[in-house]
Amino acid sequence: MSPDRLLGRWLSARLEPEQARWLEDCAARLRDQGSDRELYLAFSQVPRRLGKADLELKPEELAEAARSRPGWDPGRWSLEQAARVYLLLSSKGDADDFARRLERLCSAADIGELVALYQGLPLYPDPPRHALRAAEGVRSNMRAVFEAVAHRNPYPAEQFPEQAWNQMVLKALFVGSPLAPIVGLAERANPALAAMLRDYAHERWAASRPVSPELWRCVGPFASGEALEDFKRLLAKGGELDRLAAALALDASADPAAAALLDSTGALAESVRQARVSWESLGAQLAAEQ
Repeated sequence: MSPDRLLGRWLSARLEPEQARWLEDCAARLRDQGSDRELYLAFSQVPRRLGKADLELKPEELAEAARSRPGWDPGRWSLEQAARVYLLLSSKGDADDFARRLERLCSAADIGELVALYQGLPLYPDPPRHALRAAEGVRSNMRAVFEAVAHRNPYPAEQFPEQAWNQMVLKALFVGSPLAPIVGLAERANPALAAMLRDYAHERWAASRPVSPELWRCVGPFASGEALEDFKRLLAKGGELDRLAAALALDASADPAAAALLDSTGALAESVRQARVSWESLGAQLAAEQ
């Protein structure tokens, strides 16, 4: 089932009958011969008409989402966000019409509207066309908008060139946003990003400022040579989560020297190699501490 049909079904099951009728009437007009004006009006009326409660999808519905569009995770969407994306997807026209409407909506949107529009990126037609719009979201100084692109969204991993991807990951660390929800983080690790993150860590250390343990996830696959000195420091001077991150990162390296350094951690190395700990569990511990 297509994402727009899934959104319509999920919303219909959760809205009051009068709310569901209003939404379907709007969507039907937009699918028929709806004008831009009708779309913009309905889009702006969604919170007043439907409220802002969480969508609260069930596990089987999340599985449907992943089958419909691999990587799509609307698990934290609200009714408002789902309805806005649903209306936009329902609008009649070709890819040119869609891109024009999306730009028009973004140019006049408030924070809540921008979050919904950026969350919908993986569902829009002609995905490469929206790369500059997604990059604009990453540059936003509003954390909620940035995370609408960066978190639980497969679009950046699929469409961003390396430089844009690297800048997004670095910005997440800079603004204190977790890395765990970034889709494709491990798959898109690259030497340039590893070097950038090491430089960033060194700057933080020089200023006696903390470094997120998650940073080392993108460095681990390239941990060799001088980079191993960073991990020696983490293991010698870091806290519990720093040491765990170092061990997880060293396990991702193909350098025998990295394996030897991991072996020196004893029980920690055993926990990593037997998968009793992971980047996901480390991220959960970091979240619990915040």
